[in-house]
Amino acid sequence: MPTPRPDRREDAAVPDEVPEEVLRTPLVWRLLRRADDERPAFTHLDCSAGQDMIERTLSWSELLVRVQAVAAGLREHARPGDRVAIVARQDLSYVVAFFGALYAGVVAVPLSAPDLGAQRERLVGVLGDCDAQVWLTADAIADRVREFADAGDVPRPRAILSVDTLPAVAAEPAPVTPDTPAYLQYTSGTTRSPAGVVITHRALAAACWQVCDAYAVDAETTCVGWIPFFHDMGLVQLLTGTMHGGGRSVFLAPLEFIRRPERWLTLMSAYPKTLTAAPNFAYDLLVEAVPEARRREFDLSGVHVALNGSEPIRAATVEAFLDAYEPHGFPRGAYRPSYGLAEATVYVASGDANGPVVTPVGDRSLVAVGHPRGQRVRVVDPDTARPVRDGTTGEIWVRGPNVAAGYWRRPALTAEVFDARIDGEGGWLRTGDLGWWDGSRLYVTGRRKDLIIIDGRNHYPQDIEDTVAGAHPVLGRDRVAAFAVEGEAGEAVVVVAERARGAAAAEVDETAVARAATRAVATAHDVALRSFLLVKPGALPRTSSGKVARSAARTRFWAPVTD
Repeated sequence: MPTPRPDRREDAAVPDEVPEEVLRTPLVWRLLRRADDERPAFTHLDCSAGQDMIERTLSWSELLVRVQAVAAGLREHARPGDRVAIVARQDLSYVVAFFGALYAGVVAVPLSAPDLGAQRERLVGVLGDCDAQVWLTADAIADRVREFADAGDVPRPRAILSVDTLPAVAAEPAPVTPDTPAYLQYTSGTTRSPAGVVITHRALAAACWQVCDAYAVDAETTCVGWIPFFHDMGLVQLLTGTMHGGGRSVFLAPLEFIRRPERWLTLMSAYPKTLTAAPNFAYDLLVEAVPEARRREFDLSGVHVALNGSEPIRAATVEAFLDAYEPHGFPRGAYRPSYGLAEATVYVASGDANGPVVTPVGDRSLVAVGHPRGQRVRVVDPDTARPVRDGTTGEIWVRGPNVAAGYWRRPALTAEVFDARIDGEGGWLRTGDLGWWDGSRLYVTGRRKDLIIIDGRNHYPQDIEDTVAGAHPVLGRDRVAAFAVEGEAGEAVVVVAERARGAAAAEVDETAVARAATRAVATAHDVALRSFLLVKPGALPRTSSGKVARSAARTRFWAPVTD
């Protein structure tokens, strides 16, 4: 760790405050200003016909008509404060449903369609928790959604509405206050079961201003990508940020990116002044899955911002991506390492147009996530609640208008996480993330609850996972979970890894793989693994953004054996 500086920062000074007019105005009311705007607003690239992507677009004026129809339909079945679940695929019906719920003044709950098998367990849990009175979906999957509701696994709603068959009805937006809940953003469940974060209209408006200010998003920007709308990054980058900035959003369904990663490159190269966002693993995938000959087909000089966030950012990923795509026009300054979380309505800090900053720290290389906009950030000793000096690791705490109101129906957890105090001042959000300041930039080192402590030494699980990923050809990045378990001699480390999809189980020498992983961890980290488990492809549990969920992996593969 860098040498601590004696001149501790009082907090991370922000260049601007979020304008009061922004905080007072519900985001969706911006639609009324665009009633006669025929520019394209949201475009779904439909891949259902095969390899070709078909543009299906709503203009701003068309979107307003459809949003008003949804709001009118909702007012027949829901009251202000009722939860309204969006149970739909990632297409234009989702856009209409989400903004229709906000326009109606109800509490939206962005979820997935029930045909996404990997998300079904999460969907059941969230619907049981939020007790949504109405579900919004599309006519194409309405029968499947009703069958799902009839199965009896979740509370049945009063009504299931297909947003694309509702009649056009002019409607005024519901009167709401800045403190009125706009939607529930369910956390990804990396370290605990998903909890509903209550995002108010103030927090949503503030976060959209912060994102647009940090990345210079305006009416000329095209937000492109594939991140799920039910994930906080996808929701803000592809839906609400576009609503604030007034530009255009062009999006794919997430599975279409996984099937053909080069489709993401098509989005980045085919539209003007593009802004995109993805977790670390997606940038790795563009390097690993797209050969050099294919990369030459894309001109990425028009990329305005490509932010990397939602999981720890690896220096190796940054350099590998830039090495692969700078020759094809990608501007180094467009690559923006960023940091955020659902409890802050996604945005906390981001890098600037000077490009990524990578700092060697011992045997690690850390990527700076820049500085915040419109909020205060401090690095705090979590045991004493006192800010630490620059260069000292502590827990990252946040205070600003973008911070959520708390967790849905979890008052004790809300008090613990959202009302921390520094020098008598309350309202600080404890992020649970560890990091440090270098005097001007924030670095994130890992999750506090994930930290592994052995013989008084701190080990970050992502470092052990990276080591294991390169230990044997059947292993790889983003397919490894490392976590601590209690033993008679204190904490120990267990690693669970998926074998590569192309490696048949009968052809893999599991003993040799375990030996290679164990030796690599011992050499790189001076840590002896308690156990190494090799599992089939797809067996590791993942969050809504595709990250490996370490806590769930521990429960699935270790707790049943030891408890």
